[in-house]
Amino acid sequence: MRIEGETATNTDPTGRWSLVVPLKPLARAKSRLVPASGALLRPRLALAFAQDTVHAALACRAVADVVVVTDDVTAGAALAALGARIVPDSPAAGLNAALAHGERAVRAARPGAAVAVLNADLPALRPPELARVLEFSDAFPRAFVTDAAGIGTTFLSAGPGVELRPDFGGRSRDRHLASGAVEITLSGIDSVRQDVDTGGDLRAALALGVGPRTAARWAAGVPSMDR
Repeated sequence: MRIEGETATNTDPTGRWSLVVPLKPLARAKSRLVPASGALLRPRLALAFAQDTVHAALACRAVADVVVVTDDVTAGAALAALGARIVPDSPAAGLNAALAHGERAVRAARPGAAVAVLNADLPALRPPELARVLEFSDAFPRAFVTDAAGIGTTFLSAGPGVELRPDFGGRSRDRHLASGAVEITLSGIDSVRQDVDTGGDLRAALALGVGPRTAARWAAGVPSMDR
């Protein structure tokens, strides 16, 4: 597993952007998905979502590296195997503190980096759509993408030398807009918007076309030995 201070690599080391992906411990992740998935499948799906998200992000030509902020050992090992750098959530003070910690870790290694937060639950994420979002973001100090529900945020960017100032959770769209970040309203970026919190969200992501790990996990369900 890569740990804080080590350098991650990917298929496009010339990319300009560093992405910060936050991930709760799998035992607590995606609790609202239980009615659709069941309690045993839920943590496995949460990991599959994160794996497909990180894999797609690292395949994006504009991305130099991905930093995952998590204390989950299993998830950290799986995501490090894909090429992510794993940073422990040492603040342990909630989502936004974890994101600020990830931003500091990125800029300690790459002081001139443009940084963006990307949710870990974007299993349908497509690299070309993420590239369009990042290209648009280049023109603004801070920019964000609203989730498919029009309430939350799935992506927030900050250019070189600009503080990220994350304010995720609840009605974060309104707060990010009020903070001066520019809302990205491009068409054709559904995969960047479609996070998964509920069964309805999962159905929408499956309709878009999820990555191979999510597809396989959903199709397989819970292993019989764990039932």
